[in-house]
Amino acid sequence: MKGKFMSSEFYEAETPALSREDAIAILNTPDKELDALIDRAKSLRYQYKGNRVSIHILTNARSGNCSQDCAYCAQSCRSTADIDKYKWVDEDKLYQDNDFVNDYHLSRHCIGLSGMKFTDKEIEELARRIRKMKEHGTHLCCSIGFLTEKQARMLKEAGLDRINHNLNSSRSYYHNICSTHTFEQRVQNIHMLQGLGFEICSGGIIGMGESKEDVVDMLLELREIQPEALPINFLLPIKGTPLGDADISVLTTEYCMKVLCLARLLVPKADIRCAAGREVYFKGEEKKLLSVVDSIFASGYLTEGGQGIEDTLKTITDAGFTYEIESA
Repeated sequence: MKGKFMSSEFYEAETPALSREDAIAILNTPDKELDALIDRAKSLRYQYKGNRVSIHILTNARSGNCSQDCAYCAQSCRSTADIDKYKWVDEDKLYQDNDFVNDYHLSRHCIGLSGMKFTDKEIEELARRIRKMKEHGTHLCCSIGFLTEKQARMLKEAGLDRINHNLNSSRSYYHNICSTHTFEQRVQNIHMLQGLGFEICSGGIIGMGESKEDVVDMLLELREIQPEALPINFLLPIKGTPLGDADISVLTTEYCMKVLCLARLLVPKADIRCAAGREVYFKGEEKKLLSVVDSIFASGYLTEGGQGIEDTLKTITDAGFTYEIESA
């Protein structure tokens, strides 16, 4: 496909960066013009990512009992959702999931741990598990709150490749979602991790009551960060959380697609991932979806279920795409 599209150097030299006003206009694209927008994003998808879709699985390694009050999360201190709560997932489960990634030649094993801060002893326990999983060459990503520089170095030395730290929303809207830490703390944490050489996975959640301008502002912040992966989650309201009864009528397939197109246009080199909500908001539209995004999850999301691996693989191949391992 590379010969069909302009080289990245030509594209970057000839195409000016989208302004905030341009980006807002993209989210306001009339539905009848959506196919043209998709084609615009599709050209960048193929230019940078070819025909490949990267697949990830997510292990909830520490669940519940979080001190943070994030309004969307079933694990937060404000949540009364009925979920499993544990300090560490059974190690056999963790390592079986890691074997699963390798057996199916998936791209990455993502590991989530609830909580904002961890002790050095807890980080060393995690580092031990990472070292064992890295024996198989798995590409690993951890979602692990706010690390100290010392702790981040411990994980880097253990072989951790990537850290997920989502911005979630815009700087101006963030206080509506969480009061126990700030947007700026998230940005500072990401810059510290980048300075240590970590790959960064950072994205957001759409459908929490934010405006289109908030979505644009979040994506512009992510353009500054230039994460290796940019996951977009579409809210799945969870009973027992403050957003359990959120109005998600705005989350039409068309609007969700416009958000993903904008992410691709603003941060074209990133893996643009359609994360939570894929199975709900894009059902029947997988071919269009995968023409814009190049990264998805299989087998669920932390406290919510998702499409199983065999069905995920069939979804990808039926849409005319291939899935490939990208970890060594």
